Amino acid sequence: MNIRRAENKDIPRVLVLLTQVVNIHHEGRPDLFGSVVKYTEKDLQKLFENEKRPVFVATDDEDRTVGYIFLVLEKSKGHHLVPQKTLYIDDLCVDRELRGTHIGRALYEHALSYARMKGCHCVTLHAWALNPDAEGFYRHLGMQTRYTCLETILS
Repeated sequence: MNIRRAENKDIPRVLVLLTQVVNIHHEGRPDLFGSVVKYTEKDLQKLFENEKRPVFVATDDEDRTVGYIFLVLEKSKGHHLVPQKTLYIDDLCVDRELRGTHIGRALYEHALSYARMKGCHCVTLHAWALNPDAEGFYRHLGMQTRYTCLETILS
């Protein structure tokens, strides 16, 4: 397995993986998530060139994309928060056929190394309650709750 920056040749496989993610979210919370992937081919082309939003892919021995991690470099700006540089994991997916083979861990560890290289204070992400497997995976990697967002559905 190799981890590298995403390239335009990865777009077809990334779209397949994005579909897997949207299906999990749509099935778990159709009131929040539609059934359309969040990026088009054109969006991905632009995103793959954006230095503040790097995307890395995990590839197999034949350079086939088997997972991805979408990252966002952020600086906190809150009035009451200490300014910090953060690496936010916007999305992480491993092909459903290959989950449990440590590809996700490798992508996460790559993100940690990237964050250290960029001088970040921490790495953050949001895990939807509809996907307890994902939350368990992140906790297994050593992540801990930073804050909790609660809701009351009115309709």
